[in-house]
Amino acid sequence: MTAALALLGYALLVGVLAPLPLARARWTHRAPRLAVALWQGLTLSFVTALVLAAHHLAVPGVHLHLGLAGLMHLCGVDHPGGLLATGPGQAWRLLLPAAAAAWPLGRYAAVLVRTARHRRRHRTLLDLVAARDPRLGAHVLDHDTPAAYCLPGRRARIVLTRGALDLLTPQQLAAVLAHERAHVAGRHHLARTAADALAAAFPFLPLARLAARETPLLLEMAADDRAVRRHPRTVLAAAMYRVAGGPVPQSAFAAGGTAALLRVRRLLAPAAAPHPALRAAAALTAAAAPVLPLLFTCGPVVP
Repeated sequence: MTAALALLGYALLVGVLAPLPLARARWTHRAPRLAVALWQGLTLSFVTALVLAAHHLAVPGVHLHLGLAGLMHLCGVDHPGGLLATGPGQAWRLLLPAAAAAWPLGRYAAVLVRTARHRRRHRTLLDLVAARDPRLGAHVLDHDTPAAYCLPGRRARIVLTRGALDLLTPQQLAAVLAHERAHVAGRHHLARTAADALAAAFPFLPLARLAARETPLLLEMAADDRAVRRHPRTVLAAAMYRVAGGPVPQSAFAAGGTAALLRVRRLLAPAAAPHPALRAAAALTAAAAPVLPLLFTCGPVVP
């Protein structure tokens, strides 16, 4: 019971208190990829703590113990008194930890399937109404409104409207294409799906709500950063301004979008990168957070 209470307290800390300073931090817009990794690390840490708490509630007698041995012994599962020793008649004890793990994983799978279905339908429609331009590596829609977006996934599509082609200069067009390719190459849709799934599984949890709000913007900024490696910031900013108002499917990544003004300001007035010590601390936290519940609460059963 002590271990379960400790894990629930840790989950409360990660799910309620830790996201608040991260959402208000100023450095995240200067290192968006690192910030996304930190949001994902907190998410995995919360889910791990929740599942382990359920395990300790289902199997009394696994005491709080500090050590790496818990990693090797599945947090008491293969110890005397663990789940494997309960016998066929006690298999019901598996239900609580299994449900704690299945709920967020099931929501992730559901969101992944739903968004994949939407993208598949949109790809089918694009193949019918859009013309592929091999030179651009994109599909062109015959529409006057300037817009640019990508449908990520295994069969990714980069989409431009005829209005965008008429409005953008060659340099601006190249910058927009680089931005959209960055989304595809970085598999940004997986991080966005994880954030959306956590929000669907725990809609009232601050971690879930804030991660779902911050992750899409951070991914757009990460794509901007990759695009400006080869293209001037002013060129990408001007292109974003010109396509900001174009319609975009819900499951797509857009070069413009509602946060375009914030991103344009960020491009035109770039801030210094976070201090190396801060970057190191954030990276260490992102890597360590998922295993902290194991390191601090799992170990051999104390007789």
